[in-house]
Amino acid sequence: MTQTQAVNEDSLNTKHMRRILASSFIGSAIEFYDFILYAMAASIVFNQVFFSDLDPAVGLFASFGTLAVGYVARPLGGLIFGHFGDRVGRKTVLIISMTLMGVGTTMIGLLPTTAQIGMAAPILLVALRILQGIAVGGEWGGAMLVALEHSPAKRRGFAASFANMGGPAGAVLATLTISAFSLLPEDAFMSWGWRVPFLLSVVLIGVGLTIRLKVAETPLFLELEKKAEKKKLPFVEVFRTYPRNLVLGTLAGMSSYTVQGLMTVWAVSYIIDAGVDTTHVLNIKAIGATLTIIAIWFAAKASDRFGRRPVMLVGMVAGAVLAYPILWLLQTDTLWGFAIGLFLANGIIQGTIFGPFGAFVAELFPTRMRYTGASLTYQSASTLGAGFTPMIASGLVLVAGGELWLVGLVWVLSFVVAAVCILMTKEGKDADLSGEMK
Repeated sequence: MTQTQAVNEDSLNTKHMRRILASSFIGSAIEFYDFILYAMAASIVFNQVFFSDLDPAVGLFASFGTLAVGYVARPLGGLIFGHFGDRVGRKTVLIISMTLMGVGTTMIGLLPTTAQIGMAAPILLVALRILQGIAVGGEWGGAMLVALEHSPAKRRGFAASFANMGGPAGAVLATLTISAFSLLPEDAFMSWGWRVPFLLSVVLIGVGLTIRLKVAETPLFLELEKKAEKKKLPFVEVFRTYPRNLVLGTLAGMSSYTVQGLMTVWAVSYIIDAGVDTTHVLNIKAIGATLTIIAIWFAAKASDRFGRRPVMLVGMVAGAVLAYPILWLLQTDTLWGFAIGLFLANGIIQGTIFGPFGAFVAELFPTRMRYTGASLTYQSASTLGAGFTPMIASGLVLVAGGELWLVGLVWVLSFVVAAVCILMTKEGKDADLSGEMK
């Protein structure tokens, strides 16, 4: 009996844990469906719908600017929802964040164009994108912690990765949905077809809330409540007590988000502008996101055995080495070149880094400020890495006269910085999360 109990204590294959992991994965997938859907629309629709009076290159730059605004709002969401997640519980804020995301995404689908209401249209678009950013800023930390704080200590890396796998799963769903509607005649797609995927968010949010309401609060948070250790403001403690962990974790996480912003947003627009069929490009992107999920799965499992730092370093080294070869593939202006480059970026680079990243950032902070600290680290990394990358890449291409060497330089430097930061952190695989982190 004792041996069976010990096995069960280290197992994720119980009814309770399967429900927890499913909630983490599905909830994250739905939230990121909404968030990534905007990125796809920014690449192929919004420059023609909301910035049609601008030069095409400038319109695309402006469209990517609205994309960046959502990423800027993500740390704010992490701060707001992290505070309440550390004070009142993980579950409650997850329900609120999902509701906010559903409202924002649905409203984008109903938003009149610039031709209909003038400059009010892009202004409202920016406001709704900010709402999306705030909502997703609170989502990831809670989804990740619900899984991690319920899981056995030896399986934390894998459990936390279900929230990370939900992100690319949402990307797959968003990409395939908008790809399907892109098969419509161009006039129909630009007038109403692109709106339908945004309106479908209502159905997905309903499913997500139903699942989320059945999940219990985490044991570590319930234990914290008994100790009455929540009197101080979590974000103040993070900045005062753990600023080094916050900075190093953010710079390390930037790497996977840099390649995500480059290859899944900017490169999509780049290759479509080169004349490659939009639907084919979006389908390739969906396959790339699927490869990311597979890579996250194996990388997270490896991190439970070898540690978070060694696994993430493998992805960072690969990112620096493969930067220019991937950009060369992109410059072939072919679907196969884009596909190989995207598969390398999503599967080998992003997935390997992203797999252990949830557990990595959670293990940087104690329970009383873990939601705030992990959310701020993750969301700041996403803002710095993916939020501005498409806009910066577009600008660098213009400066370099259409060449991509400046883009490659920024890509390589981001991975070098990330690798140095990882080497400066401590391994958290065997850390006791119920105590004070060092």
